[in-house]
Amino acid sequence: MEALAVSHSQIPEWEESRFPLYAADRIQSLYGSSNRPMHAIDEELTVLIAIAGGEGMLKVGDKSYELTEGSAVLLPPRSRAALIASRPRRLHAYKLAIAAMDPPRGASSAALTRSSEAVSGSSVLFFPREPAIVACLEELYIHRSPENEARHVRNQIAFHQVVLRLLERQPSGHEANEQPSMERSIAYMENHYQEKITRERLAEIAGVSRSHYSILFKQRTGFSPNEYLSRLRVNRAKELLLNGSGTLREIAQKVGYKDEFYLSRRFKQQTGAPPSGFDPGSIRRVAVWLSPYASHLQLLGLEPAVLVSDSAEYVNADGLRPPEAMKFVGAGRPLEEAKSVMRDNGVDLIIAAGDHLSHLGLNPGRLREVAPVADVSWMEMGWKEHLRQIARLVGRSDRAERWLAEFEREESAARERMRRIAVAGETVTILVVKPDQLLVYGARNVGYVMYYALGLRPPAGIRREMERHGERFHSLPIELSRLGEFAGDRILSIVFPDARGSVAHSESVFHSSYWDELPAVQRHQTHFLEVDDWIPYNPISIRLQLRRAVALFAGDQ
Repeated sequence: MEALAVSHSQIPEWEESRFPLYAADRIQSLYGSSNRPMHAIDEELTVLIAIAGGEGMLKVGDKSYELTEGSAVLLPPRSRAALIASRPRRLHAYKLAIAAMDPPRGASSAALTRSSEAVSGSSVLFFPREPAIVACLEELYIHRSPENEARHVRNQIAFHQVVLRLLERQPSGHEANEQPSMERSIAYMENHYQEKITRERLAEIAGVSRSHYSILFKQRTGFSPNEYLSRLRVNRAKELLLNGSGTLREIAQKVGYKDEFYLSRRFKQQTGAPPSGFDPGSIRRVAVWLSPYASHLQLLGLEPAVLVSDSAEYVNADGLRPPEAMKFVGAGRPLEEAKSVMRDNGVDLIIAAGDHLSHLGLNPGRLREVAPVADVSWMEMGWKEHLRQIARLVGRSDRAERWLAEFEREESAARERMRRIAVAGETVTILVVKPDQLLVYGARNVGYVMYYALGLRPPAGIRREMERHGERFHSLPIELSRLGEFAGDRILSIVFPDARGSVAHSESVFHSSYWDELPAVQRHQTHFLEVDDWIPYNPISIRLQLRRAVALFAGDQ
């Protein structure tokens, strides 16, 4: 029997989110002189100011930026600012309004657009010297009415050179913290919200005066210290209400209020309803900080408002309504950008996995100011419990149980079918080859389908780990020399490509004597499976994997 390669030219359940398109909305030349020393700026779009000559100042709220020839400032959408010339020198500036828009969709495409990294930030970005940007804006202004299509294309190139430069100058997550002392004081509040916190203590941590601290805090967060603390406490109270954690009095004391009456007043001020009226079923705007959980919500009929993920892909399977308005934010973007997108989209619940947040250098407290944070552990439970927990959080448990009951009937039928074919009496090994690691999979991903759903037998060493750890057992790393210890009667192999898409690293396994000597290899009882078809771990993908597995083994008879 020949080795089978199970492959698909198109991945049925996956779509990749797209980056936005950019357009120059309009460009203006601004002169500041003794006759007109100030230009007011009030735009709905992101605005780039580039100084072509002279000196001046840009005032944005309580902040001022000294401008000289070659400097540039990027203002976030809906900014109000004043461009002021320095007497007696004349100031010459270019003002470019930049728009981001969705790319066109094909007839069958359901792709969502990622948030713009260049123009969706909430902070002012000041560049002391960017002569290349100034030169591009000057070129765009001179040729703002192109005389032919070739000039139009050159304008597009100049404009996108500006956008590229802005993207390259975007601060990373750590660089975005312009005021580390303020960050420390905010982090203190986020971690000690349940204690008595004074403004004097926060100002001391930040190293500024009490009065100046309040001004800096409002500039940094958009809230006063008291408002911010109240949001942390009320959102933590919502988390405890969602988890059924105690009486209202107990919850009040856990979040830092003396009694339930004070909590109720603060709760109503912030939400418009008392704690007794807090209903999970009313939650409609959910942000997800782990991409598989977006699939759970889609299955429950609730489109995530925001997805924060290091993967640009999301599930788009038959019978599943594709997302229409979901906003995508890359997990590597600055935290304030993600929080701004969540606020702008009215998020009322954040679903995350604490272990995943830790990997990103975050904790629930960093997000709690926006909305309550529900921690659904990724590794401590399997996908069915993920679904049940998420369904309970959004008041859709009945829908989850109906889907699970239907799936378990399909599982049972598939298991019964496996009993009638040869694979039922075999041990099955799932071998995963990564660029830097060789793994034998256990109870998760494709392992769930093979060992739990279909009831196939794992190798003895894997069975022992599954008995010990259940669905928490993901995989076992092994040396190539130990391959024979874990080789079953049948081997399913999955190769992860490297960063360049190459699978050449797998040759050290499949061209080795260790591989050639395996009985399954000699009997041609090996199958090569595609990563994208068999690795995703969410209800929709697991169901598709179950159907693929039945087709794989039934067609092997």
